[in-house]
Amino acid sequence: MVFSKRQRGFTLLELVTAMTILALLTSVGIVGYRHQTKVAREAVLREDLFQLNHSLEQHRADRGKYPGSIGRLRELGYLRDIPVDPMTGSRETWTQELEAQDPDNPEAEVGIFRIRSGSTDIGSNGMPYNEWSY
Repeated sequence: MVFSKRQRGFTLLELVTAMTILALLTSVGIVGYRHQTKVAREAVLREDLFQLNHSLEQHRADRGKYPGSIGRLRELGYLRDIPVDPMTGSRETWTQELEAQDPDNPEAEVGIFRIRSGSTDIGSNGMPYNEWSY
C-alpha cells in the first residue's frame, strides 16, 4: 500500500488550530466552573447564616436570653453541629455580635444576638460576606 504525503498525518496548521480551539473551550469551562462554585458556596453561606441566627432566636424565645457562645447552641441541642464557614473553610471564624449591656443590670451575661461570616471577600451582590445577615 502506498500513501501519498497528504494522507500520512495532520499538518502543523491543523494541529495548531485544533489546540487553539481546545484552549478556548477549556478557558471558558474553567471560568464557568469557578463562577458556579462561588454561587454554590454563597448559597451554603446563606443557609448556614439563617440556621445559626434562627437558633439564636429560638434560644432567646425558649430561655429568655441569648446564649453566651455558639458552642452553647450545640450543647443545648439547637444545632447538631457548628457549621463550617464556606468562605473561610473553618468553624472558628464565625464573627459574633453581642447584644448591648443592660444598664439596669450591668453584671448580667451578654449574649450573642447575630452571627456573621468571618470572610472579608466581596460576594456576588457587591457586599462583603461579613456584612451578610439572614
